[in-house]
Amino acid sequence: MYQNNIFSFNRRFSQIASVQYTKEDLISKLASVLQSCSHPNPDPQVVQQGQQLHAQIIVNGINHVGLVGSRLLGMYILCGNFIDAKTMFYKLDLFYASPWNWMIRGFTMMGCFDYAILVYFKMLGFGACPDKYTFPYVIKACGQLGAIRLAKSVHYTVQVMGFEMDVYVGSSLIKLYAENGCIDDARQLFDKLPQRDDVLWNVILNGYLKHGDSKHVLVLFDQMRSSNTRPGSVTYACVLSACASNANIKLGVQFHGLLIKCGLVADPQVLNTLIAVYAKCQRLFDARVLFNSVQVAGSVTWNVMIGGHVQHGLMNEALDLLREMIFVGTKPDTITLASFLPSLSESGSINQGKEIHCYILRQNVHFDVFLKNALIDMYFKCREVEMARNVFTCSTDIDIVICTAMISGYVLNGMNFDALEIFRFLLNKKMKPNAVTLSSTLPACAGLAALKLGKELHGQILKNGLEGRCHVGTAVMDMYAKCGRLDLAHHVFVKMSEKDSVCWNSMITSFCQNGQPEKAIDLFREMGSVAKYDSVSISSVLSACANLPSLGYGKAIHGFMTRGALKTDLYAESALIDMYAKCGNLESARNVFNTMQVKNEVSWNSVISAYGNHGRLQECLSLYHQMKQHGFQPDHVTFLAIISACDHTGLVDDGYHYFKSMTNDYGIAPRMEHYACIIGLFGRAGRVNEAYEIIKSMPFDPDAGVWGTLLGASRVHGNVELAETACSHLFDMDPTNSGYYVLLSNVQADAGKWEGVNKTRSMMKLRGVEKVPGYSWIEVNNDTHVFGAADTSNPKSGEIYSLLKSFLLVLKDEGYVTAEKPHELINCRVSLITFYN
Repeated sequence: MYQNNIFSFNRRFSQIASVQYTKEDLISKLASVLQSCSHPNPDPQVVQQGQQLHAQIIVNGINHVGLVGSRLLGMYILCGNFIDAKTMFYKLDLFYASPWNWMIRGFTMMGCFDYAILVYFKMLGFGACPDKYTFPYVIKACGQLGAIRLAKSVHYTVQVMGFEMDVYVGSSLIKLYAENGCIDDARQLFDKLPQRDDVLWNVILNGYLKHGDSKHVLVLFDQMRSSNTRPGSVTYACVLSACASNANIKLGVQFHGLLIKCGLVADPQVLNTLIAVYAKCQRLFDARVLFNSVQVAGSVTWNVMIGGHVQHGLMNEALDLLREMIFVGTKPDTITLASFLPSLSESGSINQGKEIHCYILRQNVHFDVFLKNALIDMYFKCREVEMARNVFTCSTDIDIVICTAMISGYVLNGMNFDALEIFRFLLNKKMKPNAVTLSSTLPACAGLAALKLGKELHGQILKNGLEGRCHVGTAVMDMYAKCGRLDLAHHVFVKMSEKDSVCWNSMITSFCQNGQPEKAIDLFREMGSVAKYDSVSISSVLSACANLPSLGYGKAIHGFMTRGALKTDLYAESALIDMYAKCGNLESARNVFNTMQVKNEVSWNSVISAYGNHGRLQECLSLYHQMKQHGFQPDHVTFLAIISACDHTGLVDDGYHYFKSMTNDYGIAPRMEHYACIIGLFGRAGRVNEAYEIIKSMPFDPDAGVWGTLLGASRVHGNVELAETACSHLFDMDPTNSGYYVLLSNVQADAGKWEGVNKTRSMMKLRGVEKVPGYSWIEVNNDTHVFGAADTSNPKSGEIYSLLKSFLLVLKDEGYVTAEKPHELINCRVSLITFYN
């Protein structure tokens, strides 16, 4: 093509040189010649010929004539020769729009969109009036920069100048709005345009598809056909994608028939999208039939087939397709491998993941950001943190996507400090964190209880106007709740304009985990009128019922489950078992377990924990052995339940046996809660010194729960020395917890160490710690009664205390020794209130 241009140019230039023309004829002919040689990415010889022609124009003294000068500028712009273009630009009459249009177009073609916008404003400042050729490239530059507010300002200028109905200007605006989420603005302008070709219809259809509005895609397609605009392959690919996103196989099959009738079914783009429809709708056999009809399948077709199998968890079939793809000589690209790697994360197939990593390096597969991101994600989810870190450190082109993947991976593996270091790194590299980055960093703040940093991130979110996005707002709520500021979490929740089920579930769970089960239940009721319940909603509110406890409301939720789609949900049923057990109804808990159609590790652990917490060791162990017989391996939750059952029954040696078996037989490292339970087991049996030795042998620092367990045991068995040792650690960890001071004071008082009692109380006073009164509560006939020590708030407290004295007399006759301390009567009063009601 370039050779033809050169020959044509030489012939025409020779004609100009040999024939005498008037000046006007020469200008017209030269402009025509310039147009023929001004092609994007032209042959260097063509550029050289154009420069020679420019010299001839200068010799003839006509270089500043508007038409020829503009053509020369256009030639240099299209040839990428911006040095000569700049020189030519300043020699032209800049009161006309044409030179400015060429410069704006040139910067847009180069990807220098900010310079294109700058030239546009210089044009306005110079006094040149834009025309209809100015705006398409200015609008494109705004779109590429994401400058929607600026684009709307340009749109206003377009309206004032009367260019809004121009097909090219209008199409540019519609494309900008559609690609940047302003689909309503795009539709409003689309409806105004008097002329709509198939390109414009495709722009608005793809805009709705990108916006996730498949319904409008199908409605607009019907309107397009009614307007006598013939749909092409791009149109059908868009409509089929809408069918795939909604898993609408019925409509997809109808379109398949229409494509056969139109003769477009063999078009590669259409065929690939049609295969995707069948694959996403679990019609993999039909997808394979279409795939086999392709004579030479390209990488896109292979990717669609492999992605369909991966999406439905058919890993072996997907791997076979990948091998087949390589065997027939089609080289997997970055999309192939990036779509395949997430499935390895879910199945934990780290060896296959490493094989793919090796293949990438051996075959020099283009290592783009998406492939690096997929590798990092796979390694983190398979707990190969060092490998993920190596991929990151070896990357030369690190962007915000990779940094976000690193932050999420570190948080997933509990490495919150490292996550924050990556966040600092990206800020130092002048990267701008997006919504996903910020919502991924907030859990690291929550894990470290770094409230100050969390507030700073919240401020950044508000500054950038990201607080309206559900996933961002949910992350902010969760951070505040885990940092102990439930009031701020609820404030963020109330202010959110849109709330999805994840947002509601997060707030309900936060109330439940922060000791406010009543508010969790109230919020659950409120959720029912505006959002759809899911298994997480049900599990969270059942946990609240268990913590309250509220058996009546728990039964009501059970009834709701049996009437709806959640009656066979594994996790909701497991939460139901836990609720019944914690409310004291072990029989109902077992009935739920027995009627479950499918059981997994969570359901087995729930019922084992139910019997364990009730001290029913034999049933607990029987279920433990049944669990193994059904092919489920016990995990850390299983052993915690068994050790807890041994604790309730006082079987120290049995509990210690299962504690050791957990590590020796199953390779499960004890966690903090296992140590707290085993220390409680030894402490209840009076073997507090052995409990202390276990604490000293722990491979990590004990938390307040472990030391608190030792303190409680020391209190029961009067070991002042160990109580003081435990408190020395507890006062450092939680200096404002009044319970620790009270327990230590009681131990010292029982031992007659009044000097220690005075010292402990002085310490409380010095640190401003106030004793928080303890309360107990019980539900009787769906009514919850709350009471404290020496409480007379109940209207029938006089009759309750009278009945208490009568019971104590009966208990003494049966050999019971009366408790000497008033606070030890609380447990008796629970039974009395139950009896009285």
